[in-house]
Amino acid sequence: MSRSAYLRAVPEISRFYGIVITIDYNDHAPPHFHARYGGRQATVAFDGNILAGWLPPRAMVMVPDWALLHREELDDDWDRARNQLPVLPIDPLG
Repeated sequence: MSRSAYLRAVPEISRFYGIVITIDYNDHAPPHFHARYGGRQATVAFDGNILAGWLPPRAMVMVPDWALLHREELDDDWDRARNQLPVLPIDPLG
């Protein structure tokens, strides 16, 4: 994959219990990630607050817990994405 194609992609940074976590290149502030589960999607701040969207109850508990555990790594990946660098995987919950 070319660098420009990679940067247009939405990289997956973690996956756990069927929940997929992505962080977009060239996304808007405030810093956030996207969580998908069960056909639903939410935009989530690094402090675990849901900014937009909705997730099923199971994921609504796990995603904020995961975010709080990995706050520093999320900050690092946000900075990497803003600088057009590959983001790094983050350990799953569990």
